[in-house]
Amino acid sequence: MSRAHDFTSRIVWTGNRGSGTSSYKAYDRTWDIAVPGKPVVSCSNDPMLGGDPSLMNPEDLLISALSACHMLWYLHLASTAGLTVLGYEDNPVGHGESEPDGTGRFIGATLRPTIMLKTGDDQGAADAIHSEIHKYCFLARSVNFPVKHEAVYAFA
Repeated sequence: MSRAHDFTSRIVWTGNRGSGTSSYKAYDRTWDIAVPGKPVVSCSNDPMLGGDPSLMNPEDLLISALSACHMLWYLHLASTAGLTVLGYEDNPVGHGESEPDGTGRFIGATLRPTIMLKTGDDQGAADAIHSEIHKYCFLARSVNFPVKHEAVYAFA
């Protein structure tokens, strides 16, 4: 039997320059993720849509969340398989498309982790874990586009 989960957040628009949305160019597309008890994350719209390129945007957050979910499950499954991960870094890429009317969507994502394993660990076993993760990762199971992986391994 499945269990229900609720995940909460708090989004606070910070882009009112004094006249609200009185015109399209009168306001900033900025906000804070301000979950009580956690550090504030300042965000903006994608720079292609007039956002601040120095701040995280929803697309950055989505691809980062997918990568983090994959990493956490990778670490867990590697541990239970007897593999020792000494380092993990990912440079994921979200693949999107935009329509002439301005609508857009993700059409895929490629996770590109570099994983440092203990010398002597089985690289084949380490690589096989990636395909298992899609059974477990809450986020990968929730998106409607494919999430692939292209892992690179090193040993120490």
